[in-house]
Amino acid sequence: MRKKCRKPLLLLAAAASLLLTGCHGAQERSAFEIPEEFDTARQYEITFWAKNDTNKTQTRIYEKAISDFQEIYPNITVNLRLYTDYGKIYNDVITNISTNTTPNVCITYPDHIATYLTGSNSVVPLDDLFADENYGLGGSGVLFDAPTQEQIIPQFLEECRVGEHYYAIPYMRSTEACYINKTYLEKLGYELPETLTWDFIWEVSEAALEKDADGNFSVNGQNVMIPFIYKSTDNMMIQMLRQKGAGYSTEDGEIQIFNDTTKELLYTIAEHVKSGAFSTFKISSYPANFLNAGQCIFAIDSTAGATWMGSHAPLSDISEDKFVEFETAVMPIPQFDTENPQMISQGPSVCIFQKEDSQEVLASWLFAQYLLTNEVQIAYAQTEGYVPVTAKAQESAEYQDYLARCGEDNSTYYDVKIKASKLLLDNVEHTFVTPVFNGSASLRDAAGQMIENVAKSTRRKQTVDDAYIETLYSDVAALYHLDEGQGTLSDGKKADLGPLPTTSVILLATLAAVWVLILLYVVWKAVKKK
Repeated sequence: MRKKCRKPLLLLAAAASLLLTGCHGAQERSAFEIPEEFDTARQYEITFWAKNDTNKTQTRIYEKAISDFQEIYPNITVNLRLYTDYGKIYNDVITNISTNTTPNVCITYPDHIATYLTGSNSVVPLDDLFADENYGLGGSGVLFDAPTQEQIIPQFLEECRVGEHYYAIPYMRSTEACYINKTYLEKLGYELPETLTWDFIWEVSEAALEKDADGNFSVNGQNVMIPFIYKSTDNMMIQMLRQKGAGYSTEDGEIQIFNDTTKELLYTIAEHVKSGAFSTFKISSYPANFLNAGQCIFAIDSTAGATWMGSHAPLSDISEDKFVEFETAVMPIPQFDTENPQMISQGPSVCIFQKEDSQEVLASWLFAQYLLTNEVQIAYAQTEGYVPVTAKAQESAEYQDYLARCGEDNSTYYDVKIKASKLLLDNVEHTFVTPVFNGSASLRDAAGQMIENVAKSTRRKQTVDDAYIETLYSDVAALYHLDEGQGTLSDGKKADLGPLPTTSVILLATLAAVWVLILLYVVWKAVKKK
């Protein structure tokens, strides 16, 4: 009986193994073999996944880019699929890797790409494509004016490197900015320094808590005031550690974040949460809502979110009658060392998924390159506070004219948006990127989670002391699987990418169940025949 069922059972085990290893376990990378010539006599249909939530202008830019590209290459049809956020793209890619149904071209984050690479030959390494004389960046066989690799801002390209290879090209880049209610700050008796410091931010935020005889906050006359709100607490912790010269992680994934400097930073944050001077997006809501309503002095958010910031912001989640008139200043994030400023650079990148047909992959690469042309880069950068990723686009007359028209209107030339873009352009040499490895996305989440946990615990009047911090370190390491898997902790333990998204787990479990049922049916039929 067992001998008769052995083959079907082996098949069952193999199928289960494939389903489970599709998202975990490092795979060998194989270089993409570039065809000597692109076959223009064939028709190709490629899928392009990108993110857009409410910005219709961005949708039109994608559609125009596709239309213009298809005029140049009429044998390539590009099918656009838009998602509301990058997390959903990540979920679907992870799931589709297991079924070999990934898109051809995808705009995603490098941290996510590192996880995609755990699938079997899922993402195309681009090093050879970058340098190819015919079809590489700016190659002679490319039918449009593409930038060369040297024209991509090196600080932006660096984020696309995983290990020894590039697996993406940058699409747009942003940093974080501190959006300041300058009117209220001056009302409190302060002037903006040339460079913001953490000490200055904390001092002003505490001063803004003073109340009048009626119990309202003196600075705004309202009963609500959160002087300092930070949207991305993971970036907050990462940048504070970088500015302090403290550990976060090594290039190869050694986890260093659980250190004494992190502890000191958490104590400081707890102190200002306790007073009411500081809160986070996850606890209170979008910083822009409080800033625009005159209920915040310092709001730190991405430069890509600049269209939501200020008294005359073209986008808003609050009603017009809630807006308060004030002067908005846009400055780099606060620093510990003003002589050595450090600020993070990050943004969506474009990767290409491996397919059996090398001509199809080449068609995908040509479209990915097209997204780096001046036409696409400048148009997209004008929609939010992103900046183009190529010097070619940044230095163009068209983009320089855009920057020069700052404040002409509250849409295309909204002053806060253009000031945010200039902030990054002027500080590229002060930017850094975090190492990308299998598990880097989980480490990033863990960095923010520690701040969120401390803030919540403080608001609940729990004591934040050494014992609390040590427990926090242990809990967060376990939650994000930083004590097991691929990378290594500073104490020699392993680090992993963390849990799969819930939707991916459900889908993979469903697929596994279906295969099990199919194979059990095969076994039953085989036994019945015997």
